[in-house]
Amino acid sequence: MGREVVDKYTSVIRGVDRSADIVFKDDTLYTTISPSSLRDLAKKLYWDLGCFHRTCAGVDERSLNGYFAVYHIFGDDRNGLNIVVKVYADPENPVVPSIVDIVPAVDWCEMETRDLLGIRFSGRSEYRLVLPPSWPNNLYPLRKDVPYNLRPKILASSERVGEGATGVAVPIGPYHPALHEPEYFELYVEGERVVDVKYRGFHVHRGIEKLGESRMTYQQVNFLAERICGICGFEHAVCYSQAVEKAAGIDVPERALYIRSIVLEIERIHSHLLWIGVAAHLLGYDTGFMHTWRIREHVMVAAEMLTGSRKTYGINMVGGVRRDVSGEKIGRTLDMLRIIEREFQELVDTMVSVPQVKKRLSGTGVLSREDARKLSVVGPTARGSGLDRDVRRDLPYAAYRDVSFNVPVYDSGDNLARFLVRVEEVFESIGMVRQLLENIPKGPIMVEEFIIPENRVAVSVVEAPRGEDVHFIITGHGRPYRWKVRAPTYNNIPALRVMLEGESLADAPITIASIDPCFSCTDRLLIIRSDGSRKWVSLDRLGCIR
Repeated sequence: MGREVVDKYTSVIRGVDRSADIVFKDDTLYTTISPSSLRDLAKKLYWDLGCFHRTCAGVDERSLNGYFAVYHIFGDDRNGLNIVVKVYADPENPVVPSIVDIVPAVDWCEMETRDLLGIRFSGRSEYRLVLPPSWPNNLYPLRKDVPYNLRPKILASSERVGEGATGVAVPIGPYHPALHEPEYFELYVEGERVVDVKYRGFHVHRGIEKLGESRMTYQQVNFLAERICGICGFEHAVCYSQAVEKAAGIDVPERALYIRSIVLEIERIHSHLLWIGVAAHLLGYDTGFMHTWRIREHVMVAAEMLTGSRKTYGINMVGGVRRDVSGEKIGRTLDMLRIIEREFQELVDTMVSVPQVKKRLSGTGVLSREDARKLSVVGPTARGSGLDRDVRRDLPYAAYRDVSFNVPVYDSGDNLARFLVRVEEVFESIGMVRQLLENIPKGPIMVEEFIIPENRVAVSVVEAPRGEDVHFIITGHGRPYRWKVRAPTYNNIPALRVMLEGESLADAPITIASIDPCFSCTDRLLIIRSDGSRKWVSLDRLGCIR
């Protein structure tokens, strides 16, 4: 990224708001503008300059400057640039303009900010997304004056769908053989065709952001971040630590960066093999499922050999890693990669030649490039719809600058395209791990001493198997002042309405699975308890897909 790119964006921001405060650091341009300029700047960034919307974050900054704030994080993948746009909100009546009609991808994060911080968004229809319907009014969990261990008494409530909907409702979840976590999809069908979709998530809330901001040290949060996801938690740990390292200006040793990339790609291989096996099972091809998971076992053995654990490795720290990779482990891992590559190639050749598998995947669950762009989808979901996006290449981190790899992209936007993207990525990741192991430099693996100044802001982006993770941080005294997590499934679930509409009901499970949804990543925000009473509430008020 050249200086001319930064100058171009600076000129655009100044053209919208002459009084904007602009700072460029690392790969991120930070700007504070007036709320009245937000909509015009969002239009220029999202549509005129072709940026994607990564996420937004509400922050209670009253103890810092007397205001609430909303940060919108945009990304220019082609030029390797993040753009963080900040607006302030009045502490007594926090309202900022909505940009959802300009940037459809902002819908969920605006409503999450409304639920958890009480910041309202003018010019849009508001609804409750995260909190249960009987949550007390005027109690906003992520405000700094609400303790992390508060347990308000609420009424348990059921949710009824149906007002104004056409077709017959077919529920999937919260517990269903096609879903491995509690989420609720309601498909409306006419005959065998899906005509509409409703979604209700956020059933599993663990208080991760609030806990990290309230009672954990910077280093302890590494282990909490790794528990955001049970499949690709290491990506979250790296994403978090990179955000802190960027904010504090910590220079991580090169060997530690290589180890991070090695483990990240090992995790990508096991995650994709897990998904390919599940997809085969959903298509009725259980032979493919069993052989894929048999091959995946080699990857899990390699992960344990390199890190000491099959999963939840616990090796990543702010400043580096706490477990080295020896020469013997490198040789054994290279041998194992040859076995995985050979056996997986044989399996793929067989699997794609099964007529029933190819027929069920081809032409189903289509997400056009235009819709994928509008909704800012990420990962294999984006690449299967013709969006050439991968932050390992576009905003390289860890050791990705030192490896060569291809980014598979397909234009058809169907379930087959997303399947093939993941298949090709397995082979690319094998090649990347091989390069990293063969070229790993000597040296230390950890910065032993460093200082993390307060009130520093940073954004970190990591390409997880499902797409980019985004961690936004404002540093505080001994711990994050604000830690915002956005997992890839958060951006991809809203696209399911487009992907399922007009589809056969029989293809709904594989279409939902095609985004490789991780609901635990998405449901991360707070802890509640109830007294067992019940009442009915319309799902339309509670954050369904719109």
